[in-house]
Amino acid sequence: MAKMDDSTFKALIDDHMVDAVNYYDTEFSADRSETLDYYLGEPFGNEVEDRSQVVATEVSDTIEYIMPQLMKVFSSSDNFARFIARQPEDVKAAEQATDLVNYVINSENNGFVNIYNWFKDALLFKVGVLKVFFDEDIEVVEEEYKNLNEEELTILLDDDDVEVVSQSINEVGVVADDSDLPEDEEIDEQDVQNIVSGENQIPLRRTFDVEIKRRKNSGKTKIINVPPEEFLFSRRAVDLQTADFVAHRTTMKVGDLVNDGYDYDTVLQYSGYSEIENEMEVQQRFQDTESGAKHESKNDPTMHDCLVTEMYLRADYDGDGIPEMRRVLAIGEQNFILENDPFDHIPFCIVSPILMPHRMVGRSVAEMVKDLQLIKSTVLRQLLDNMYLTNNSRVGVVEGQVNLEDLLSARPGNIVRMRAPGMVQALNVPQIGATGFNMLEYIDQVRDQRTGFSKASLGLDPKVLQSTTAQAVQSTIQGAQLKTEMIARVFAETGCRDLAKLVLLLCQKHMMKEKTIRLRNEYVTIDPRAFDNEFDISIEVGLGNGREEEKMAMLLQIAGKQEQLIGQLGMNNPVVKPSQYVNTLSKIIEMAGFKDTSQFFNSAEQIDQILAQQEQQAASANAPMNQQMQEIELERQKIQTDIALEREKMLLELELEREKFQQQLELRREELQAELDLRAQKSALGGDISTNLPRA
Repeated sequence: MAKMDDSTFKALIDDHMVDAVNYYDTEFSADRSETLDYYLGEPFGNEVEDRSQVVATEVSDTIEYIMPQLMKVFSSSDNFARFIARQPEDVKAAEQATDLVNYVINSENNGFVNIYNWFKDALLFKVGVLKVFFDEDIEVVEEEYKNLNEEELTILLDDDDVEVVSQSINEVGVVADDSDLPEDEEIDEQDVQNIVSGENQIPLRRTFDVEIKRRKNSGKTKIINVPPEEFLFSRRAVDLQTADFVAHRTTMKVGDLVNDGYDYDTVLQYSGYSEIENEMEVQQRFQDTESGAKHESKNDPTMHDCLVTEMYLRADYDGDGIPEMRRVLAIGEQNFILENDPFDHIPFCIVSPILMPHRMVGRSVAEMVKDLQLIKSTVLRQLLDNMYLTNNSRVGVVEGQVNLEDLLSARPGNIVRMRAPGMVQALNVPQIGATGFNMLEYIDQVRDQRTGFSKASLGLDPKVLQSTTAQAVQSTIQGAQLKTEMIARVFAETGCRDLAKLVLLLCQKHMMKEKTIRLRNEYVTIDPRAFDNEFDISIEVGLGNGREEEKMAMLLQIAGKQEQLIGQLGMNNPVVKPSQYVNTLSKIIEMAGFKDTSQFFNSAEQIDQILAQQEQQAASANAPMNQQMQEIELERQKIQTDIALEREKMLLELELEREKFQQQLELRREELQAELDLRAQKSALGGDISTNLPRA
């Protein structure tokens, strides 16, 4: 297959853009504009003159109820994400990756604001979008150096960011007369020999004057919020990673594009009004500022707006039969292509609060309560109109029998003149208050079931607080928070996980040197080039007040058990290390709302280092004593060995003597028995054996 030509590729991206824009216009634009009206409490358009026009705020109340809970979940700790090593040797790298990614999200970028707008867009408009990219902010400065020696010049030119503009050599001759020697020159042995030998000139010395340009790369990973109306994607997209087409369509100033290196005339040619400026959402967002109209300077062309579309699409551009991802940068409504390069990832992270299977964008919380806001507003209007009519009821009069001027005067104690009694009769208005308030309560119950937003979850419902046990109250509150917890978990496992991955990927690709960052009141050096991008990712979320209380109670129990073990077994026990105890205390402090635990305790790493130093110092100080004790122990062991050997020798000798005595005793017994046997035989024969008996 042949490589795709420019016209074919241009037609391809035009088709993608038309389809994506049509999908946005039909599926999202009107709905998002209406949602924003509901959130702002704008009139519905069905209002009747001289009747109540109050608008309920169900959408706003629900969103603003959920947002603090979500932000508490994701911002209660400095660790937005945590990387987990898959191999034991990668533990240190995983810890450094965690520190770096959280530093980039929270410190180098305004993490709280970015995440707040990200989540709020999702709750309101079905999807929140973050764009993560590396901004190569390169500054070129000119520097001049004079009278450098060869070593200094070599060090200067070894820097890859240095470009030589001009260079000159200065040859310096020094006469033998000491008075002519420069004060700053040092005389070596060869110089002295030359002077002594009558040479009138010391060997020449060379210095260098250099003008350079130094490139200072202050680039960093940037995270920005993308307005939902600027984010386009193919209608059949299931997720970002497999989407055929994703685009960011926005406007930029001509001067900003020229500053990025693009041709001024080309950019100016394609600048001007664009459709995105007339999107319903944009108009709604800026409806209080000159009806949303944008102001464009006519006298300064560099301040004109230009439509810029950054596209990521899959296409077989090189003709190898395999579609690959490409990044295309186009300007103007005609999509004039400025850049067309291969790319390896999509730089967006999206969140949607209520997932729809097999669709990239799910449902919003706002669309779940918009109908309730309309119904509630209608009921409130009816109630208010009923109260107005009750307090200012209409009357019937007999024409010509009542002074209408007196009747229309609402002054207290006013007299109404009539020609005959009964000429004025009040028209009773039925009271609908009880029914109306019951309806409002029912609407609140429906909202609670849909969103989890209730007085119970806020701890404000007196009926709940009157429960017989604290456990019942807690169970009710936890049950009401389940939906918010589900939204938090969905955000954590989708967009938040992708955000951590993207930040780490960009740090690995673009950070070419070590980076020193300030963490926990100390400076830490991190080299992202050494990271293995095969970490597991855990998004740190703490869900629900009840869960927090349970975790706090459990942590306190763990801390108590650790204290008990350390007290009983000592600091160097095999069960609990002091650093593990400090980790427990740090978690307790974080859950209490204090982010900087270093105000209260040293870190676990610092404690391990201090204990290691103390052990080393103690070992060094006790080395002579330990050697003496070893010698004493060896001498003691030798004495004990000698005593044991001597004892065994004595026991052996005693045993030998005993056996010898037993043998002698047995021999004497046998002799006596033989004598007795002999006497018995002689007696039996009648012989005199008295002479043979032993004498007493």
